Amino acid sequence: MTMDAAMSRATSGTVDSPLIPLPEHIAELLSDVGSPLRLVAHLRAVHDVAHQLVAWLEKHRPTLIFDREAVLFGAATHDIGKAVHLGELSGPGSAHEEAGQALLLGRGVNPEHARFAATHASWTRQDVGLEDLLVSLADKIWKNKRVPDLEDLIGGPPVRGHWPSDVGGVHRPRRDPLSHRRPGRRTTGVSGILPDPQLKAGDTP
Repeated sequence: MTMDAAMSRATSGTVDSPLIPLPEHIAELLSDVGSPLRLVAHLRAVHDVAHQLVAWLEKHRPTLIFDREAVLFGAATHDIGKAVHLGELSGPGSAHEEAGQALLLGRGVNPEHARFAATHASWTRQDVGLEDLLVSLADKIWKNKRVPDLEDLIGGPPVRGHWPSDVGGVHRPRRDPLSHRRPGRRTTGVSGILPDPQLKAGDTP
């Protein structure tokens, strides 16, 4: 398989993956910066989760105002800096965050969309908005990881502490796109990530 064919399969193939294809302009961007297939697979998975997340919010929180397209772009590009800092694909590190933002800005991406590369792991910063928090949450959902502080920032005081026993349809992808195998114990959907639309302030779950 040629590299071009492998990249096309990673960004938009549907035979081996149930994930939503990445938008063409993002797929081209990832290819242009030399993103490894491992990175592309991860970004596609988080983008897929973000689609589910915003759909859930639009249905259950229709008064919540956020930029849907910005969230999806951020989810699909948040780790793009790892195309430069390859060691952070499999190990710890934050150098990819500022590098990713600079990479996107250098490619002509507007600052409002490029910022997610720098903010996706820094949701306690004073300058982050709801869109940044949703990108961070999509990444955590994919990792099957609970971060109560992040969840509370999105839920806000009216629903703080009232989380459902099921995610309401937002699930981690069934296949692990980084290893191209079925994950072991992390095959179920994430539990308790979104506030229960039936609960009001003062209710008990």
